[in-house]
Amino acid sequence: MKRSLAILFALILGAVALQAQHLDPDAARYLREDNARAANNIHSYEAVPGPETPAPAGFRPFYISHYGRHGSRSTSGTFYPRIIEALTSAKNVGILTPQGDSLLREVERARDFHDGMDGRLTQRGVREHRDIAERMYARYPGVFAGPVRVRAIGSTSQRCLISMNSFTVALAQKNADMRFYLDTGDKFMDYISNTRDANRLTAGTDQLLADWARGWEVDTVSLMQTLFSSQKAARILIPDAAAFQDDVIRAAEVAEDFDMPENLYRYLPFDAIYRRWSVQNHYLYMHHCNSAEFGRERIPLAQSAIDDIITKADEAIAGGEYAADLRFGHDYPLMAIASYLGIEGVGDRLRFDEVDAHWYGWQNICMGSNLQLVFYRNDAREVLVKFFYNEKECRLRGLKPYQGPYYRWEDFKADPAGYLR
Repeated sequence: MKRSLAILFALILGAVALQAQHLDPDAARYLREDNARAANNIHSYEAVPGPETPAPAGFRPFYISHYGRHGSRSTSGTFYPRIIEALTSAKNVGILTPQGDSLLREVERARDFHDGMDGRLTQRGVREHRDIAERMYARYPGVFAGPVRVRAIGSTSQRCLISMNSFTVALAQKNADMRFYLDTGDKFMDYISNTRDANRLTAGTDQLLADWARGWEVDTVSLMQTLFSSQKAARILIPDAAAFQDDVIRAAEVAEDFDMPENLYRYLPFDAIYRRWSVQNHYLYMHHCNSAEFGRERIPLAQSAIDDIITKADEAIAGGEYAADLRFGHDYPLMAIASYLGIEGVGDRLRFDEVDAHWYGWQNICMGSNLQLVFYRNDAREVLVKFFYNEKECRLRGLKPYQGPYYRWEDFKADPAGYLR
C-alpha cells in the first residue's frame, strides 16, 4: 500500500513538474493581472505611451513615417454556433447552471456583434486609431502645422481602410488646412503586407510547437463543473470537452474587441488560459519575428517595406511635399518590419525556449500596434531619427545612437538590417 501511494505521489509530482516547466512566472503574473492579455494579437490596444526624451539641442521634428496595424476587429465566427448549441441543449434538459446561462447570453451577444462578418473592424478599433492619431498630433503639432500634405496608403483589407479613415479624419479635425493623398491597391501590397512564403520559411516551427506542447494536459473539468450541474449528462452533450473549452477561449479572446464589459475568461481555469496564450505566443514569434531558428530566413521579406520607408524619408529630407507617410496594414508584416530594424523588445532575437520569458504578444502585436519614425533636423541640415513602437521610445539593437534614443539617419541607412546585428 505504501509503495502504491509512493508511486502515485511520484506520478502526481511528475505531472506538476511537466506543467510547471512551461509556466513562466512573470508571464503568468501579467496574465493574472489582466486575463484579456491572453488573446495576444487579438488583444485590444493597450494605450500606455511612454515618456519622451527631449531632442538634442537645435533639432526640431519635421517628418513622420508610420506603419500601423488595423484596430480591433472581429475574428472567424465558427465557434459561436457550437457554443450556443451546446449550452442551449443543456438548458433544455435542465443541467445548465446560472454561470452557464450567463455564458450563453454573453456568447449570443458576441455573435450578434459579429453579425456574420469575419475580420470586420469594430467601433473599438475605430477609436483606437482616432486616439493614436490625436496623440501623434499632440506630440508633434509642428509637423502638422499649416497647409501640409499627408500621404496614407492602406492594405486592400476593409479593416485597414476603415482604420486609415479614422486616423486621417482625426488629423484633419485638428487642422482644416491639412491635405491628404489616400490610396490602396494590389500594387502597394508588396510592401504593406508581404507575407508570401512566410509559412514555408518557418515550417519547422509547427514541429517545434507540437513536440513542446506534447503531454501538456489542461483542466477541462473545472469549466464543465462551472457550466453544468450534471457532468454525466454534459459529457453526453459535449463528448469533446477540450474542443468545447477551446471554443469558449476563442469567444473570450474577441469579446473585448466588441467593447463587451464582461470578462469571459472568468469561466476558465488559469492553466487553460496560460496554455492558449503560450502556444499562440510561440506561434507568433517563431513565424514572424527574429527567432534564432528561423529569423534570418523570415525577416528579409520585410525588405520591400524598409525600402519604402527609406525612399519616402529621403524624399521628405530633400524637400518633398509630404510631412508624414502613413501605412495601414497587418500584424505579421509589422512584426517582421520591427524585427528587421532590430527594435528592442518586439525585434529581439530569441530561441524557442526563451520566448515566453521575454516576448509577450499582447504587448508587442496587439490590435492597433504601430511603428513611428520621427525625423528631426537642425540648422546645419543634419538629420536624426527616433523610433517609437506602440507609442514608446525604443532603441535599435546594436546600432550606436547619436544621443539617447536618437540616431543619425545616415548611420541608420548604412546599416538598417538590425536583425543581422
